[in-house]
Amino acid sequence: MPKFAANLTLLFTELPFLDRFAAARAAGFDAVECQFPYDHDATEIRRRLDDNGLRMVLHNLPAGNWAAGDRGLACDPRRHREFRDSVSRALEYATLLGVQQLHCLAGAVPAGMDLRRAREIYIFNIDYAARLCGPRGIRLLIEPLNTIDTPGYFLSRTEQALDVIAACDSSHVALQADIYHMHMMGEDVPAMLRRAMPHIAHMQLADAPGRHEPGTGTIDYPGLFALLDELGYEGWVGCEYRPRNGTVEGLQWLSGRRHTPSAVLNPAA
Repeated sequence: MPKFAANLTLLFTELPFLDRFAAARAAGFDAVECQFPYDHDATEIRRRLDDNGLRMVLHNLPAGNWAAGDRGLACDPRRHREFRDSVSRALEYATLLGVQQLHCLAGAVPAGMDLRRAREIYIFNIDYAARLCGPRGIRLLIEPLNTIDTPGYFLSRTEQALDVIAACDSSHVALQADIYHMHMMGEDVPAMLRRAMPHIAHMQLADAPGRHEPGTGTIDYPGLFALLDELGYEGWVGCEYRPRNGTVEGLQWLSGRRHTPSAVLNPAA
C-alpha cells in the first residue's frame, strides 16, 4: 500500500497553516507537503516539522502572483529573471526544510506564442533549475495540470511531460503524477501509470468530480493502490484534495491502509 503525505495547503484548513503540522501528526501522517511555504519563515516551519516528527517531502517553486492568475513562470520568456529568482528562493527553503523534491509549475502559454517556442523556453528553464538542484541532492519535478481547472496551462498531458523529461535528459528531472489531473484529461490512468512509472518520483491524488477525498467520486482508488503495489512504487502520494466536510471527517478512506490515522479513526483506542 502506498505511503501518504498530507498536503497542508488543502488539508486541515480549519487551522492556521503553522498549526496544521501538529494536526497532521495527530491524524497519523508521517510526512507532509505543501504548495507554497513562502508566507512563513522557514526556520519556524522547520521547528514545526521537528516538534511533530514530520518530514516535508515536497513544495513548489514560487509561481508568480497566484491571486492574479499566475500558475508558474517557466514557459514565459518575459519572466526569465523572475524565474531564476524563484529557483533560488525555493532552494533556500528546501535546503533548510530538508525537502528533496521541488515541483516547477510551467505556467500558461503567453498570448500569441507558438507552442514550440513555449516548449523551448520551458525546457531551457527546467534544465537551468535542475542543474542547481542536482548538486544539492534535490530532484526537480514537473506535473501536468488539467486544462479544465487551469485553462491555457502549458503542460497538460502525461505524454507531453515524458517528452519534456526525455528532452532534458537529466537524472534530476522527474514526473509528478497527479491521478486527479490525469483523470480530468481523459487519460487511461492505469495504462499511463504503467507507461510512466520509471519516471514517476512523486504522486498526488483527489477524486473526481469535485476534487474531494477518495471515495467521493468515480476514480477506482482501491484498484489504483493495488496497481501501485504491483508496479513497486515506493514514493509518496500527496493527499492534495479539498475535504468535502472537514479534514478529519474525510479521513475514513485511509482506514486499513498504511499510515492509517488510528487515533482519529478509532477515538476510543
